[in-house]
Amino acid sequence: MKLKIAVLPGDGIGPEITQQSVKVLKAVADRFDHHFQFEDALVGAAAIDLLDNPLPEATLELCKKSDAVLFGAIGHPKYDNDPDAKVRPEQGLLHLRKGLGLFANIRPVKAYDKLIEQSPLKADRIAGADMMIYRELTGGIYFGDKFTAEDGQSATDICTYSVEEISRMAHLAFKAAQQRSKKLTLVDKANVLETSRLWRKTVTKIGEEYPDVALDFLFVDNAAMQMILNPTQFDVILTENMFGDILSDEASVIGGSIGLLASASVGKENAMFEPIHGSYPQATGKGIANPVASILSAAMLLEHFGLVEEAEAVKKAVELSIKLNVCTIDINKDNHYTTEKVGDFLEGLISEVDNISINNENLNLGQMTII
Repeated sequence: MKLKIAVLPGDGIGPEITQQSVKVLKAVADRFDHHFQFEDALVGAAAIDLLDNPLPEATLELCKKSDAVLFGAIGHPKYDNDPDAKVRPEQGLLHLRKGLGLFANIRPVKAYDKLIEQSPLKADRIAGADMMIYRELTGGIYFGDKFTAEDGQSATDICTYSVEEISRMAHLAFKAAQQRSKKLTLVDKANVLETSRLWRKTVTKIGEEYPDVALDFLFVDNAAMQMILNPTQFDVILTENMFGDILSDEASVIGGSIGLLASASVGKENAMFEPIHGSYPQATGKGIANPVASILSAAMLLEHFGLVEEAEAVKKAVELSIKLNVCTIDINKDNHYTTEKVGDFLEGLISEVDNISINNENLNLGQMTII
């Protein structure tokens, strides 16, 4: 298969982690006889600094002409700490989602047995947790009209959803549930919000088309609590933009590190793959950023194009690296490896998957680790 992949490293640790993902994808291409072409482009603070635009037109055009987008991270303290900034890095990401029509964000959350003790949650609560969060991505309060009164004493953010926006998300989530444990949970605030009542009414009706999927409902405040109390009850979660943003970040504690959580953002014609974490500017250039979320996002890219065996090779390599404690400092504080060495290790596992043994001394020296 031939794929053209636009690479948007972005800000902070974005360039470091996407470099490892590209490395792993190249190993996949070599092993499975594919051809992946990569082309970089500016986005976020890096683009503002050079072009005064968080999403240059050339970047958007490249993404539209590519088969997929591999995204790093976005954000910088000089904008985060300036409430009066008129142009912000995050605007680039929002405009990119809108420009590419990426209406669905898909976030897998899994508790790895080896890392259960890393989580602040009790082991008996999270063991076996494995869920998918389907978050609507281009509607709701994030994209609604916004304005501040002239006197600065009040502000308004409008939340709007249409039946069409809800329906296309619901069908994706129900189809995913059919391939998993056949359970779908809609998270809303239907006791208060009109938009949530529309979500519940629409999803309930669509659910009649999927009689093999059990549909239930949770208010978002209860869902946030249940995510901590009993995360294994969830299979596929469907929700609107802001609720999905909050819940998926909360779910990161289940896996032990936000550095493990991948995501896919898909539309009718385009798809983008990115870790859910931010730009982590404090870690920039220190080699401590966890590249696994970005690499697992690359695995989702492969799955998106039907390259299931290839995606499994990446996921199995990640699981083995965790089992062998070949991890960055957020996972293994006592004996950790750099961002680049973790990437090198995963690249090697994929390239030499049938002949693996580990030499820790060589790994520490940055030499060949697959014998």
